[in-house]
Amino acid sequence: MDLTAFLHALRDSGTQYAFYLQFQGKPPHLEANCNRFSAASLIKVPILLAWLHLERAGEVSRSEWCNLDEEPQVQGAGFAWAMTTRCLTYHDVLLMMITTSDNLCTNLVIRRLGIERLNRAFATLGLKGTVLQRKLMDFEARARGLDNWISATDCIRLFDLVRALPPIERQWVDQVLSLNQDDRLLKRNFNPDAVTFCHKTGSIPGVLHDWGYTSQAEVFLLMQGITNERAALELFGWAGELAFTPPLKG
Repeated sequence: MDLTAFLHALRDSGTQYAFYLQFQGKPPHLEANCNRFSAASLIKVPILLAWLHLERAGEVSRSEWCNLDEEPQVQGAGFAWAMTTRCLTYHDVLLMMITTSDNLCTNLVIRRLGIERLNRAFATLGLKGTVLQRKLMDFEARARGLDNWISATDCIRLFDLVRALPPIERQWVDQVLSLNQDDRLLKRNFNPDAVTFCHKTGSIPGVLHDWGYTSQAEVFLLMQGITNERAALELFGWAGELAFTPPLKG
């Protein structure tokens, strides 16, 4: 499927969406009918970058120890709640927050930084549409109307922030994002070893997101208001084919 056909299918999907694709050295393409999205687990990327921002300021360190029992043992994504080892460094907690999208680890990071400080860090980083209002798996807060939000504009900004990282931090972030275990969205039509995709997904009922980059492209597809998940998954597969197949030169 070429870009034109994909965009027609996306526009006919009956969802709110934002699709972004930029190949290295080429103009970016953004197609969107919505800018504000329920972040789901995609909020974990801004949290990761906020941690690094605060670590550079000397406020936290990945070498600190974290007690996994300091938060309610929420489940969902990840398995830290089931481990017999109950103390890890925040390096490993952040690693699990991204690679297995571990909700307990995410809540421990939120606990360490605080929601208000995280939101201040997001604003300092230029993420004007990213807001953290609740911890992960907090269904009572969600029932009260609290959610975590991200914008398509901020998802573009995330690429800028990653590119601007100091080399040692960039190498670590690339490694962590490349180890993400969820390959069912943009990478679904590829052998997992066929392309190195540094990315993070997010999903809750009616919401699917995948954001990331390769050595040649930056891409994301955000979708919410999904009523036909199978059709949405097909769109993610087609979007990944567009992103991971570089255009012809000339």
